[in-house]
Amino acid sequence: MHEPHVLQEPELRPFLPLLYVAWADGDLSDAERALLCDRLTERPGLKPRLRDSLRAWLTVDGAPDSQTLATLHETLVQTAGTLGPEARGGWRSLAEAMARANGSSPETLAALDSVLDVVSADRAVLALPAEFPPDQTFQGPPRFDVEKLTALLDGPQVEARKRARAFLSDPDHRAVYGVDKETYRAITFARLEEVAALGMGRLTRPGDEGGERDLGPFFATFETMAFGDLSLVVLMGVQFGLWGGSVAALGSEAQKREWLPRIASLEAPGCFAMSEVGHGSNVADLETLARYDHATRELVIHTPSESARKDWAGGAALHARYGTVFAQLEVGGARHGVHAIIVPLRDAAGGTLPGVRIGDVGTKQGLNGVDNGRIWFEEVRVPVANLLSRYATITEEGRYESPIESPNRRFFTMLGTLVGGRLSVAAASVSAAKVGLSIALRYATHRRQFGPTSEPETLLLHYPTHQRRLLPRLAATYAYHFACEAAANAFLEQEEGADTRMLEAHVAAIKAGATWSAMASLRAAREACGGQGYLSVNRIPDLLNDADVFTTFEGDNTVLSQLVARSLLTNYSQQFARGGAGAWLRFLAKQARTTLTANNPFARHRNDAETLRSADFQLQALRFREDHLLTTAALRVQKRIRAGTEAQQATLEVQEHLVALAGAHADRRVLEAFVDAESRVEGAEREVLGRLRALHGLCTLQAQLAWFLEDGHLDAGQARALRREIPVLFQELLPDVLPLLDAFGIPDVCLAAPIAFDDPAHPRW
Repeated sequence: MHEPHVLQEPELRPFLPLLYVAWADGDLSDAERALLCDRLTERPGLKPRLRDSLRAWLTVDGAPDSQTLATLHETLVQTAGTLGPEARGGWRSLAEAMARANGSSPETLAALDSVLDVVSADRAVLALPAEFPPDQTFQGPPRFDVEKLTALLDGPQVEARKRARAFLSDPDHRAVYGVDKETYRAITFARLEEVAALGMGRLTRPGDEGGERDLGPFFATFETMAFGDLSLVVLMGVQFGLWGGSVAALGSEAQKREWLPRIASLEAPGCFAMSEVGHGSNVADLETLARYDHATRELVIHTPSESARKDWAGGAALHARYGTVFAQLEVGGARHGVHAIIVPLRDAAGGTLPGVRIGDVGTKQGLNGVDNGRIWFEEVRVPVANLLSRYATITEEGRYESPIESPNRRFFTMLGTLVGGRLSVAAASVSAAKVGLSIALRYATHRRQFGPTSEPETLLLHYPTHQRRLLPRLAATYAYHFACEAAANAFLEQEEGADTRMLEAHVAAIKAGATWSAMASLRAAREACGGQGYLSVNRIPDLLNDADVFTTFEGDNTVLSQLVARSLLTNYSQQFARGGAGAWLRFLAKQARTTLTANNPFARHRNDAETLRSADFQLQALRFREDHLLTTAALRVQKRIRAGTEAQQATLEVQEHLVALAGAHADRRVLEAFVDAESRVEGAEREVLGRLRALHGLCTLQAQLAWFLEDGHLDAGQARALRREIPVLFQELLPDVLPLLDAFGIPDVCLAAPIAFDDPAHPRW
């Protein structure tokens, strides 16, 4: 037998009864053997190495000798004796029991009946009482139309998602694990080349060939590809979204014509060099200098200190030949703020160019398929034509010009390139959460633990504590899917030249909330699967490690939260500045209405299920909290400034208040997006989304219950009623769990976890 130690692999153990039956038959035709081989080896959750072993064993020359066959039979009989009576009803029962014991998958023997003529004596060896009947909670047809819900989640970009799912469904594109960093990087870049060859990179340059400029297909592709290997997704984001996106957003028409086709085809692999080791989030104070030399019409790029080293540039360590480098532009001795310049980094053979030094950040917690690098520049000269010149140019006479007079507004316009990246990261984190929760919840619908004597053990998902772990996370994942969709639509619909500062705040709030929520979901999924959730083969640990950086990638979440709060405060103060006394009177009227609503005895003391579940009740509570935090934050900052405190110090003293305000803003925007999605479907689909939305709303309120009680917006009776209502929703949602997961449309290869395929009532192949 080839590599007999492989038979001890948990994934392969459940196949042993089938292999024994196939080998013991001794008279399989070539067609039967081929069909059996296909049934076994096409299973998505099986590692390529084990798939190859199975194929080898199912050849004519691969069958074991009689002694090995007898040993295998004895092993199976002994194994059956250790697994309990439910394992001894036949080969199928044994396979399923071995799967459960090893945390791997059962075999669906019904699909093989046409090719396997099982000898009755072989069955008799294991024949004992039949196994217990399956639990009925998760059986039966869905109570809603799964395809309709998938259509709602997918939105209008059906073709883009279809192409991405087709790519992901190839077993050769399954997520990578258990390989060294160098191998992983090579695999990831080879897949990036495939993605570029399929035309996915061109999605970042719509409108170049006469059509409308619509980035919707790219966002949908990026979000869907995040069901798979996140290293590939991040490298796609770097090449097409950041490197290509910076040229598309900041370049002139001539620069876009020159560069974007080469970026999309991967002819010009590049990176995005913004962050510096000493100025990660503080982009305005980057140190890298781009000094204009009028004598040669060149920009001289220089790293003046170690703190100015460009850090974390994805793609830079190995493959990037170019980079969008953000530097302080100096023309004629005057500084004009941070600008973006295309800087060549390597020659065609991969060698670094003169004056460029590149280092490798090394092995990371996750995303080790991405070659992040460090970059230093020593008086590197590039043509002035390499300055991305949509918003800034240097004339033939050496004069700096920009259509945006305000340096502050020009800076934020330049940073608009980050908005699309933050949207993409938020959506990718939600996709990762969908995969992790799909694995954990599928496992929880068939994994049993403890129970009454002489009866089946209890399914994990029948335990209230397990429901509490996972079902609110499922509801939050749906909520953030719709929130990301709403933010993306706002971004795609913005008018050319419009002030985008509030949009940037909106996106920042959703990015922070979505990535934090995704990490909470993946941690819950990992713990809910026990030891199985700690195995890389079950994907959750790698998802957890890969997605963790999303909380600081494209902007640290805590820093972004302060950006959100500052934007809200600025907008708040501008309302009064523009509206004069009338604005103040309207504010007082609004406060009076809010107070009357909050203190209305009838409203405050209603704690029936209909009220608690209603979107109006939940949204009113979240709006009240946001408004209250905004008003009190503004008053606290204003009080300090009037007392002589400098504005920066005043906001620093209320920093935690500002972060809470940003969270309240995100909570409200997310629930509004969920309510909107709920309104776009009818019938059974609206019912199930209504339950999910109600669960998400109540869990959001419960998370802030101390604040609502302290403020008097909710009373103790409502708090108790809210706590009682959440488990009721758990029970109502249990029969819908698997269909809700199916609605995500995750290809089986992306789940790629043995514990996700262990449900004989819902076979995946």
